[in-house]
Amino acid sequence: MTIKELITHAQTDVANTLNLYFDQSLNTDETIKAATHYSLMNGGKRLRPFLVYATGKMLGADKQDLDVLAAAIECIHSYSLVHDDLPAMDDDELRRGRPTCHIVYGEAHAILAGDALQALAFELIAKHNFSCSAKAQVKMIAELAHASGLQGMVAGQGLDIAATDKVITVAELERIHKLKTGALISCAITLGALCSNNVSQNTLENLATFGYAIGLAFQVHDDILDVEGDTVTLGKPQGSDIAANKATYPALLGMLGAKEKAQNLIQQAHTALANIDADTSALASLANYLIERDH
Repeated sequence: MTIKELITHAQTDVANTLNLYFDQSLNTDETIKAATHYSLMNGGKRLRPFLVYATGKMLGADKQDLDVLAAAIECIHSYSLVHDDLPAMDDDELRRGRPTCHIVYGEAHAILAGDALQALAFELIAKHNFSCSAKAQVKMIAELAHASGLQGMVAGQGLDIAATDKVITVAELERIHKLKTGALISCAITLGALCSNNVSQNTLENLATFGYAIGLAFQVHDDILDVEGDTVTLGKPQGSDIAANKATYPALLGMLGAKEKAQNLIQQAHTALANIDADTSALASLANYLIERDH
């Protein structure tokens, strides 16, 4: 099965899990429910759910456990996008070719939809009867909270805002993206691994190295696409980072330097996978795909 087919399977599985929740009769406002569901069904790549599934399957985890974790991390990712798109943040009207949540439902409902998605992520994990231990379940909640919050994604977003219209170094840019993008990508891998009862410390350490490398490579390639891509393929305005005066890898390293950095990071990712005693082929294919994609 090709990497695109594997990703499509992950997209289908996580969408089914999320739709099961929203198909219930929920005691809530119907507009908020609609806005929250709209924000989840956003045509995304579902990279983080794929990483949950691929890592967990590689280590023999239970599929139903992985479904819940994939859905939870997608809730966190989707909430961050809803809030990122708001006028007070990136002020984007398009997300993957569709009107953003606040354009369709208004700012107040978009803020509440994001809040609801964040809470739902932890509700899904806390309520599920996992095959692994309760201790592992608590660790999953802690890992996701850390990756999402003040020392993870939110920290990266704050640093990103602070760096707008300023000249920063490559090291400072890496710190931003390690937190803003990389933390949740690494967390997806960790969540998949925590579902397994047979994961070694060596495997966890090499998966962490892999997660860091692909998380940064993903962002470097995004920066490249912002320059070389087109609006239709990207699903957002081409050149939006430049227009917003944001620091990017092509701006700091030049286009050739940025592409070399992405290649070096993917090589680091493959080296880490070679140290893991399991079938890492799906993760290896994903690493290559990240710097070959056009959106």
